[in-house]
Amino acid sequence: MKKTILIANTFLLASSSTFAAKMTMPTDAPVSYEAECASCQMAYPPALLSQQSWKNVMSGLSKHFGTDASLDPRTQTELTHWLLKNAATRQRYSETAPENRITKTSWFIRKHDEVRADVWKRSSIKSPANCGACHIDAANGVFSENNIKIPVK
Repeated sequence: MKKTILIANTFLLASSSTFAAKMTMPTDAPVSYEAECASCQMAYPPALLSQQSWKNVMSGLSKHFGTDASLDPRTQTELTHWLLKNAATRQRYSETAPENRITKTSWFIRKHDEVRADVWKRSSIKSPANCGACHIDAANGVFSENNIKIPVK
């Protein structure tokens, strides 16, 4: 019995760290997601936010982090449906993000707690939202701690 529990716990721990390390973009991503959402920042994998956070983001595009990112109604509906369908479902990632920011979620803060405040301000990083500055393969949804290179400047 103890051996079965140990094996089950090992599997759960391994699968949860794998999930955190790799969040690939769903294969059914609308062309408009890359065109609209990646024009200003990385097109984040939808599983990085909960359904409620994506609803909040998509209903506030006229004031999207200081920018008017409004879309035509058809594109907004298409993207909203796709984001909600692919939003986080695992409990640790499914919290409603404070201010609808991935970087304000408890899991993000926990995973980056060793990063000093001055590191985020480096000219090559600029902010915690710039995943690709340190996660070499972020564009492919790979956020593994083994695949990080923090810029010196």
